[in-house]
Amino acid sequence: MANHKSAAKRNRQNAIRNARNTHLRSTMRTLVKQVREAVAAGDQAVAQAALTKAIPYIDKTATKGVIHKASASRKISRLTKLVNTLA
Repeated sequence: MANHKSAAKRNRQNAIRNARNTHLRSTMRTLVKQVREAVAAGDQAVAQAALTKAIPYIDKTATKGVIHKASASRKISRLTKLVNTLA
């Protein structure tokens, strides 16, 4: 419980940031999952489309500080490699 105004404001800011970060992380994971499911199904066109949609979003989460930039780079690299196995 906040005992002064600045602590109350901090709590409000943290709640807003937490909600934003949770949304970004969840959406990113969903997009990654869609790529993996398309690859598992063996559908190259759908996998490529899903990858094209996922890459900018992964970069966005890294830019916002939700995930580390090296982690984002690693995810993109592994997904791209995975989709290229279908070719």
